[in-house]
Amino acid sequence: MNGGTIEAPTIEYALLAPMLLVFGAAIVGVLVEAFAPRYLRKSIHVPLTLLALLGGFLLTILQVVRDGVPTTPAAMGAVAVDGPALFIWAIILILALVSTLLINDDEQFVAQAAAVPGSSDEEEAVRSGYAQTEVYPLLLFSVGGMLLFPAANDLLVMFVALEVLSLPLYLLCGLARRRRLLSQEASVKYFLLGSFSSAFFLYGTALLYGYAGSLDLKAISAALGTVAGQDTLLFVGMAMLGVGLMFKIGAAPFQAWKPDVYQGAPTAITALMASTVLVAAFGAVLRVFWVALGNLDWDWRPVMWGVAILTMVVGAVLAITQTDIKRMLAYSSIAHAGFLLTGVIATGAFEQNRDALSAILFYLAAYGFTTVGAFAVVTMVRDAGGEAGHLSRWAGLGKRAPVLAGIFAFFLLAFAGIPLTSGFFGKYAVFSAAVAGDALPLVVVGVVTSAIAAFFYVRVIVLMFFSEPAADGPTVAMPTIGTSAVVALAAAATVVLGVFPEPVLNLADQAASALFIR
Repeated sequence: MNGGTIEAPTIEYALLAPMLLVFGAAIVGVLVEAFAPRYLRKSIHVPLTLLALLGGFLLTILQVVRDGVPTTPAAMGAVAVDGPALFIWAIILILALVSTLLINDDEQFVAQAAAVPGSSDEEEAVRSGYAQTEVYPLLLFSVGGMLLFPAANDLLVMFVALEVLSLPLYLLCGLARRRRLLSQEASVKYFLLGSFSSAFFLYGTALLYGYAGSLDLKAISAALGTVAGQDTLLFVGMAMLGVGLMFKIGAAPFQAWKPDVYQGAPTAITALMASTVLVAAFGAVLRVFWVALGNLDWDWRPVMWGVAILTMVVGAVLAITQTDIKRMLAYSSIAHAGFLLTGVIATGAFEQNRDALSAILFYLAAYGFTTVGAFAVVTMVRDAGGEAGHLSRWAGLGKRAPVLAGIFAFFLLAFAGIPLTSGFFGKYAVFSAAVAGDALPLVVVGVVTSAIAAFFYVRVIVLMFFSEPAADGPTVAMPTIGTSAVVALAAAATVVLGVFPEPVLNLADQAASALFIR
């Protein structure tokens, strides 16, 4: 206040334009749901969503080309629009855009979410051709939260972003057209466990505020060397923040929600979560542990070692026991979260931090595209009950649809980190950074678990190409234009990032050098 007047906050709208565009489109989507006739809603929502995501992506690129990477936080220090944030924004927006092409398929979503499964109301909604068009504004709100989450420079802003990101996803997970009860169970599990983890995050935020007297990440970092006699608040708060963040990336022992939610959610929503949420969550992890708690790395690194090792082992070993393709990919995602954590641990001098950060950013881009492509293929493999989830239904797919099976095998090899795929260079970059950060034993565990993971990837490939198909399946649904585009784009990205990774690695390195850090 100045002379009894309240000073207006300074908001750099140009820097925040990509995020504001997405949130603005989400609000317009809500108005469409409220006022547009039912038969017009989808024809408005689809172009609105695609244009908002594409516009946000182009604004992000334009901002860097025209003005360069910002050197100061925006919104009075609350949002750090730095190099890593802009890189992560670009990844999230393009992956969300690709996922929207999958979501455009009405067959995946229930006609009326409020109808009791199997009831006459549900049958009437199906006969009337209803479509759950609320999916699109919910998607945009979630993506807006994903953009804010890794860029938040204040713990309270980060918590708000976490909730804006998560609440729409809780709803979207329960909208599957088939296996409604399984979908609703996934939604409830995700909501309950997600709310529990959010409570941990919020309480950790309160404790760190009690320690540092501020929620600003840099202020917390500065307080680490000056505040005495408050170590209990610091360490308990740090642990609780870690629990909330580890839940979002699906790190062990907080990974139990992932297989159930991935299996029960509509596959297009699973593709969105498996790619974009992981990218946003790792951005927030880096923001908290490198910017706010970077000077405390000697205290949190040993715990992070244990979490990374447990995550890699749990993801790789339990994936072998799975008989459902989506659950297998969920455990694969858990293992990849462990591989990424090896890069988070590789802290040290500035050059070392930059190399680790650029490796993580490249890995997130490569893994995101491959994941969306893999789940797009899953939507196309069908049996009499809908999507063919059980692995036995994939037997002989290579004989019935050799091109599709070959593309899926290529995605699986990328997950395994086979050379000339994007996954190989992603793992190589992250493991190299970990070796430079004196985490060689962690890399050894990563290599061993990668070999274990290769077993269940190869098992699916063998099942598709060297097993006889059952008489009643599997079948391959005629892909929509959107699904075909997703598969083609994901396959192209996986090839290009595996054969010519240098341009994206250079962009990631340039972004990493502009992190607002200590």
